[in-house]
Amino acid sequence: MLRRPLLALLLAGSTGTAAAQGVMVAPHAVYLDHRTRSGAIILYNPGAEPVEVSISAFYGFPVTDSSGQFSLQIPDSVTAAMPSAAGWIEAYPRRLTLPPLTKQTIRLLARPPQGLPDGEYWSRITISAKGGAIPVSSADTTGIRIGLSLEVRSIIPLIYRKGTLQTGISVGPITTQLRGDSLIVRARLERQGTAAYVGTARGTLVDGRERAVATFEQPVAVYYDAEPAFTLAIGGQPAGTYRLRVELKSDRSDIAPDLLLRAAPVRDSVSVRLP
Repeated sequence: MLRRPLLALLLAGSTGTAAAQGVMVAPHAVYLDHRTRSGAIILYNPGAEPVEVSISAFYGFPVTDSSGQFSLQIPDSVTAAMPSAAGWIEAYPRRLTLPPLTKQTIRLLARPPQGLPDGEYWSRITISAKGGAIPVSSADTTGIRIGLSLEVRSIIPLIYRKGTLQTGISVGPITTQLRGDSLIVRARLERQGTAAYVGTARGTLVDGRERAVATFEQPVAVYYDAEPAFTLAIGGQPAGTYRLRVELKSDRSDIAPDLLLRAAPVRDSVSVRLP
């Protein structure tokens, strides 16, 4: 299986040049249901040059590595037992040229197989954008001009739902580790129910007077079990015993509330000693 860093943008080249060559994509995630079987994404070219765009789909899902960082796991092959929607998602148009300062709506249509069982199915949508060549500096004085063609890939999740689904999360033992001026928090998250858990993890470090002295907030998507790492900046805090409170709620500021599967909030806490 292949793992890639889980970034909204996978850049071929430096960030400065890629920003001029890519397209903006909305929304950040696409949700389809078995009744309508269709959705859309909107592309916008903010640059001064036309961009060649292609749309494709593949199967992948987020996992955590040994350091607690999320990455995208891409199986070497997709079997019938995997909840993949990638093979039956079609984009219209699939290829286009997007002029400067122009928007384009891409229609996504699902053609699931007959007799698809109830459940949640996953795909990743790749939006590949190729712009004009970027000049490369050269000491050559023969008049030959050299350019570097860049491709920027935006990858967003697509979720397809059929039937009545539920989700939830359980939190295993919370562990903490001091690393410089930061407190690294790890917790095993186990998905419950029949669908991925999408929500937000929040943490608050409180002192003996119940005053919050440090916080973190991070979006999470738990398709299978995960053990993410969260970071609390604690520089300047006096030595003593504190309590770390962790809460997971099925809300996200970047996803419309009606698209989220709701689950009961989960809370836990652990004592922390700062030297």
